[in-house]
Amino acid sequence: MIRFGLFLLLVIPFSVSGQKFEPCNPDATPEAKALIHLYYQISGKYTLTGQHNYPNTKDQNTRFAAKYEGQTPVIWSSDMGFAKDGDYDSYLARPDIVREAIRQHKKGSIITLCWHAVPPTANEPVTFQPRRKVSADSLESVQGRLPDYQFRDLLTPGTAIYNHWASQVDTIAHYLRMLQDAHVPVLWRPYHEMNGDWFWWGGRVGEYSTSDLYRQLYDRLVNYHKLNNLVWVWNVDRPTTPIRKFSNFYPGDKFLDILSLDVYGSDFNKAYYDSLMALSHGKPILFGEVGNPPSLEILKAQPNWASWVIWAGFVRSTSRQQFKEFVQSNTMVYYEDPSYAKATAEYRKTCGLPSLPLQDLFNVNYAGEWILDENKSMSQNGGIADLPYKMIIAKDAGQLMVKKFFAVEWADDRISNEEIMLDGTPVSTKTGDLTRTSIATFNSDNKSLSVNALAKVHRTGQVVEFKSTEVWNVSPDGKSLTIEQTSAGNRGETLKTTLVFSKKYLE
Repeated sequence: MIRFGLFLLLVIPFSVSGQKFEPCNPDATPEAKALIHLYYQISGKYTLTGQHNYPNTKDQNTRFAAKYEGQTPVIWSSDMGFAKDGDYDSYLARPDIVREAIRQHKKGSIITLCWHAVPPTANEPVTFQPRRKVSADSLESVQGRLPDYQFRDLLTPGTAIYNHWASQVDTIAHYLRMLQDAHVPVLWRPYHEMNGDWFWWGGRVGEYSTSDLYRQLYDRLVNYHKLNNLVWVWNVDRPTTPIRKFSNFYPGDKFLDILSLDVYGSDFNKAYYDSLMALSHGKPILFGEVGNPPSLEILKAQPNWASWVIWAGFVRSTSRQQFKEFVQSNTMVYYEDPSYAKATAEYRKTCGLPSLPLQDLFNVNYAGEWILDENKSMSQNGGIADLPYKMIIAKDAGQLMVKKFFAVEWADDRISNEEIMLDGTPVSTKTGDLTRTSIATFNSDNKSLSVNALAKVHRTGQVVEFKSTEVWNVSPDGKSLTIEQTSAGNRGETLKTTLVFSKKYLE
């Protein structure tokens, strides 16, 4: 449903209905201020949709959500990671997280990040839950509890555990600074669900409290690292026990810009809303993460929820019919809505970005399912054993996501996933022992795409390199894709291959 009802006139910065609001960080970047202001403006009127993506999956969850829900969530969410290489929570995905956050920001998404912080008793990587019995003072997982004396030392500058914590924070600061340098404001949600006792940082009140740790992190990132692109989102879970009431963990107005709540099991008790509103002193509130988004009826009774983010893997917990109602609503905002373009016009102008919707600079229809036409294809080595028999290509804001299917005669099909950035940004993908780095160049005159790739195979302690060049051309009617490939053979000879794919149209 096309909606035109949302038109937000962004007036004098931080003046909403005659009241002025300031960011908690006096040195906040113009982009961060504009993002905060956007939240003030929509609060009580509209709710932005969002989707979390596991660190090692870029925007795969968002793309799934867009297909399932019928439109694309506005907020791109991810986590800074903590787990081992290959895990979807891998801490080694951080460079990709930064690149994807920049890409998402440019295309029009709002960026939010959290961090399942590594305990200061361990080094990366760690597990989510304890997998073996260890001493309480040697915690090696995100969930668990530090002994009281360790938490005290953590909040005491100069101690060994404080210094270790600071070095861990400094690592994260490096990637947040990359986003600041790229002028990307971030809804930053650290030490989430802090009123709970399941994460090592949470559930502490009194002299050495979780709130103290939150303020210590704020000081480290803002005053020491001068990270001014962060919009500070304070986050709690439901107050299911007396100790978990929100006010026990509130760090103070000057340490946060937005208040947020995590809800699973559709437990949208109005008492939670009322309590958070009472603490907010006029600041915006949002759902940091949910399993099921709040219904339109809930939002009618609790109108100030400015956004929600569905956690990765929970999209299908909500029916397609309910998402259809969201898409048709005048208050639930998706990326494709003309109202979202109007709402973010001043924000994107402040960020130095063009208004939405974006013009497609690479207007060639690569997207679709492509089947190899063996009769029209030619391989210099005489066969098609090493060639993909099918490709599924998705296109999004100058990026191609290419899934290739290879027939294996003695096992299940082999599938590889590759990314191509049409603007020439280098992209590296890893499949098993093969790492492929490609750089693409789009020729706007003849609508051809050139892809130069370097593949490195790691075997038995040796690295073997293969270079290749591909030229892609889609036929004028969009039904055929031809790829002319030149590559080096095993003996150093030059091999030429022509692949012709026909587009498969699905009902």
